[in-house]
This record gives sequence, C-alpha cells and structure tokens, in this order.
Amino acid sequence: MKKTKKAKRGKVVKVKDFDSMTVSQVMEKEVQSVRLRTKGDVIASLMIEGFGAVPVVENGRKLAGIVSEHDLLAAVDDGHRLGAVSAKDVMTSNPYSVRPETTLGTLVHVLRASDLVRVPVVDDKDKLVGIIARRDVLRTYLATGGKR
Repeated sequence: MKKTKKAKRGKVVKVKDFDSMTVSQVMEKEVQSVRLRTKGDVIASLMIEGFGAVPVVENGRKLAGIVSEHDLLAAVDDGHRLGAVSAKDVMTSNPYSVRPETTLGTLVHVLRASDLVRVPVVDDKDKLVGIIARRDVLRTYLATGGKR
C-alpha cells in the first residue's frame, strides 16, 4: 500500500516509489531554449539567470544541440568574443537526451555514469518537451522519503 501525504489545498497525493517514477513527472516543462544563430553573449545571459546548459532547437523545437557553461568558457579561452559566436559554433551536437517515459531509476544510472547536469527531454520526433536536472532528481528522491 502506498503512503499518502496531504498536499496543499487539501488534495491527497500518492507518494510513489522513486525508481518507478518517470521523467515526465519531474521534468521542467517550460524550457528556455535558443536557436542555432543565437549569439554566445545572449546564451551566457540566460545562464547567469540560473541555467547551466541551454538546449538548441531548430525547425519546430527539434533538438539540435546543447550549450553548456563549459562550451562558452572554451570559446572564451580560445580567444573568441561571445558576441561573435553562435550556438551552432559552440554547441554539442546530438546531445544525450531522454524520453518522458524514462524512469528516474534509469536516469540516475545515466547521470552517475556521465558528467551530465541537465538532460533534454524529447518526444518520439526529437521535439524538445522538457529538461531535467540532477537537482530535480535529488529533490524528488528526498520528497519520496528515499523509497526505492
């Protein structure tokens, strides 16, 4: 039997076991993304607002790449002005992504085996539908009481 918790507004929410929860239950659905031509200084401004990596989309939100803080710092270290480079110039193409139905248990293994901090979530047509970060996973783990 699943435990229940009283949520705000009097709703009763079932506490799920962490491993069987899906990415779609936890991901951020309103994703800040950029286009291929977006300049590096604009991307850096988004990162200052709290995004450590920003998905790059083309043609109807199809995932084309991702730009990380590391990518921008590499451009600076190579002598480029961020206002002179575009997302296409510095992004990691064909980034690792997950589907909404991926379980958090599976995602934990992926995050542990990689240096990924934020992972784009795409549908079956590679359209960007969300993003999930390590901190989202940890927050959910704590909210479920660590029940695996």
